[in-house]
Amino acid sequence: MHFKTIHPKFKLNGVSFSNDSLKAYALELIKKNNFENAIGLFLQDWLSAAATLTVHTSGSTGIPKPITLQKEQMVNSALATGSFFNLKEGCTALLCLPASYIAGKMMLVRALILGLELDYVDPSSNPLEEINKQYKFSAMVPMQVFNCIDKLHLIDTLIIGGAAVSIDLKEKLKGRTTQLFETYGMTETITHIAVKEINAATFKALPNVALSLDKRNCLVIDAPQVSKEIISTNDVVELVSKGEFKWLGRFDNIINSGGIKLNPEQIETKLSDFITVPFFITSLPDSLLENKLVLLIEGEQTNEDLIFSLKSSTVFTSYEIPKEVYYIPEFTRTESGKIQRTKTLKLLKK
Repeated sequence: MHFKTIHPKFKLNGVSFSNDSLKAYALELIKKNNFENAIGLFLQDWLSAAATLTVHTSGSTGIPKPITLQKEQMVNSALATGSFFNLKEGCTALLCLPASYIAGKMMLVRALILGLELDYVDPSSNPLEEINKQYKFSAMVPMQVFNCIDKLHLIDTLIIGGAAVSIDLKEKLKGRTTQLFETYGMTETITHIAVKEINAATFKALPNVALSLDKRNCLVIDAPQVSKEIISTNDVVELVSKGEFKWLGRFDNIINSGGIKLNPEQIETKLSDFITVPFFITSLPDSLLENKLVLLIEGEQTNEDLIFSLKSSTVFTSYEIPKEVYYIPEFTRTESGKIQRTKTLKLLKK
C-alpha cells in the first residue's frame, strides 16, 4: 500500500476521512495548544506530497537529533507490525503516546495503512484513567503501564517500549489477560525491529531483519525494508541466532573501575531485588579507581542498611557493590519517560 493512500476503513476517534477532509482536520488540530497539535502536524507532514519526513530521536542517550525517514519505509514497518500482531482492518487501537516522537507517529501510520479504528487520548502517565472501552492494540512506555495496571484488561495486545521493563513491573504483570510484549528498536529503525513476550529472555527479530555483532559485541541491524543503511548500535547483546538476541546493556554506559569493566544494566538487574523505586548505576571520578561505582536512587532515603544488605548477598561480586549511594528527589526524564542518566548525574554535582 502506498503512503499517499488512506485505507477506506481508517477511523480517527470514530470518524472516517477522505484525504482532503483529513488534511482539513489536521489544520484544526494544529491550532490547538495541547497534545493534539503534534498529531495535526504529523498528519499534515504525512499527507504532503513529500516522500520523506523528519523526526527527532528521544534524547535519552544524548542531544535529540533530526533523522530523515522514507515514508515508504514507515509503511513497511506498519505492515510488518500488522502481520506480526494480526492487526486487520477495523481493529480498534489506542494512541496514548506523544505524536512528537516516532512511537506515537507510527501508531498513526499503522492506523492509516492497516485501516484501524484509532482513538487518541492525552499521553499522560495514566492514559487509561478515563477509558472504559476495549481495544485490540496499543503501545505504552513502562511508566504508563505501571500506572494503568488495574485497567490493562481493556487492551488485548500491548507493546511496551521506550525504556527497559523493570523486574518489579514484570512481576506485577504476571497473570494479566493482556498479551504483553517488550519491544526493541529506535527512531532509525522506525520503532521496533524485534519483540519478546514480557517474561521471555530473548528478543526475536521481525521478518526481513538480519542481526550480527561488531567487535564490541554490539548489535548490528540489517533491515532493508525500514532502513537503506546497516545500523550499528551501542547495545551490547548476546546473539543467540541470526534472528534472536539477549540484551545486556549499553556500551556507552560501561564503567572502567580500577581496570575492571562493569556493565551497569547487569548490576541493575541484580539490584532490582533490593530496590523498588527508580534507580540506576553510574560512576564518579576517583583518585584511586579512576571511576568509582555509585548508585543513584530517586526519592528520600528509606534504607540505611542498603550497602550492608548488598555486601551480605551472594549475587554480587565485590566490584559490583556501589561505593556510594545518593538520593535525588526526582530524576530527569525524556518526554517518553526514559531516565536521562547524564543529566540526572549533573543534578548530583550541582
